Amino acid sequence: MFTGIVEELGEIAAREDLPDAARITVRGPIVTSDAGYGDSIAVNGVCLTVVEKHDDRFTVDVMAETLRRSSLSDLGPGSRVNLERAMPAGGRFGGHIVQGHVDGTGEVISVSPSQHWTVVRIAVPAALSRYLVEKGSITVDGVSLTVSSLGMTDAADWFEISLIPTTLSETNLGSAQPGTVVNLEVDVIAKYVERLNSPHVPEVK
Repeated sequence: MFTGIVEELGEIAAREDLPDAARITVRGPIVTSDAGYGDSIAVNGVCLTVVEKHDDRFTVDVMAETLRRSSLSDLGPGSRVNLERAMPAGGRFGGHIVQGHVDGTGEVISVSPSQHWTVVRIAVPAALSRYLVEKGSITVDGVSLTVSSLGMTDAADWFEISLIPTTLSETNLGSAQPGTVVNLEVDVIAKYVERLNSPHVPEVK
């Protein structure tokens, strides 16, 4: 379980492509400081398991399903990634419930800077847009954010997020440009509500 509060902006140190997976090594001294074999670390919002650790680096195995559903397939050495360790039981719940189970990807449509914040508009798949509400939570590349606006065009549904200077400087969203692909995880509570209201859910007796 994560909260979407990025601890560190890390970097992909190495990538090995396998027939049906990829092995990725990430440089991140903060999240690696107390990491052990089997621990969970969110990389751009994707929950991954540490399989090796060396000094300030950790290695993860990424299966084909994860590569297909996320932007991790586009990463290579030098790519900057948002990192967050799993939340300890007694930790502060700074963002919202984030599972690290990416629902799909979106594409940045526009970036509009202003004096004190930047508004980023992201195209969202129609299958995910139904879970978004204004002032609700959305996870973008592992960052817990608030939906500031929603809309649609002939081309796609979209939502906007407003990024403060800290988010711009401490996460990879600060370098996002039109065309950038980002990982999206919608609020899991919305998905449970939808499921519970489905006529196909059997009653518990």
